[in-house]
Amino acid sequence: MKKKPAPKKKSQAKKPAHAKPARTARAAARKPAPAKGKKAAAPAKTAAPKSPGKPARTAPPAAPAAKAAAPVVADAKLAKPAKPAGPKPPKKGGRKSSLSQRRGPNGEPFVPGDLLLPTGPQGFDEVQYLLRGTVAAERANLEAGVNEIVTKQSLPDSERAEMMRFAQGMSERFGGGAIEPFLPNRPPSRRTFQGVVERAKHRRREIGAFLRGLDLGHTESSHMDSHGEASLQSLMEWAARLEILAEADEPDKADYGQFHRVLDQLDNTTEALIVDVELTLRRLRDRVRA
Repeated sequence: MKKKPAPKKKSQAKKPAHAKPARTARAAARKPAPAKGKKAAAPAKTAAPKSPGKPARTAPPAAPAAKAAAPVVADAKLAKPAKPAGPKPPKKGGRKSSLSQRRGPNGEPFVPGDLLLPTGPQGFDEVQYLLRGTVAAERANLEAGVNEIVTKQSLPDSERAEMMRFAQGMSERFGGGAIEPFLPNRPPSRRTFQGVVERAKHRRREIGAFLRGLDLGHTESSHMDSHGEASLQSLMEWAARLEILAEADEPDKADYGQFHRVLDQLDNTTEALIVDVELTLRRLRDRVRA
């Protein structure tokens, strides 16, 4: 009988040649490489202490230091000497106001009313403008205006009633209807430098009389609207320019006819400003009554 061939080993039949590489591939996917993986993981372990949680532990000690510095700054501020209360001392070497250095015709210092209208209202035109200002003032006071006229002009008491009737006429003009310009009639002026100076002084005093009337009625420019306040400011500026012109030196050559034409325009301009102030104060009075 023929001998049967020897059977093959089970390991050779069940384990194909390519099984081992497949198993090692799956193992490689599950487990990191032994040598290279350890070296790559090492930086990860050293980087762990630099996690964001670590600085949070060191931050609280820094906070008290910042808080401790705050009282030092506060103490430094408190250490500064406090400014003394009350009015500031005058600056040394400052230039004095020209108004404080002025004197009347006999060398006497001006009283507050004389800064606007030196020696009080003199003549019919100045009386008219003073009463216009007194009537239009924020707190109209006809008695105060009439008293100033009688006192400054040394009028007898018999003239007081006549002045009061004139003041009431100004009040009726202001209270009803349109307020029209009320320029005085100008007599012909000399076409000389002295004629220009006299006319500038005269207009300056008329504006000052109106402002004095407002002052007697305790008028506050801050209570006026912006348009009226600007008109009042412009009126005072024109009064200052007229005063400068009245105190100017005579030029060598000048066209005095042209000077008077300019003064004609200035009369109209300042009269329009006075009417603006009157209208503004009438609106203010109407608002207060309402």
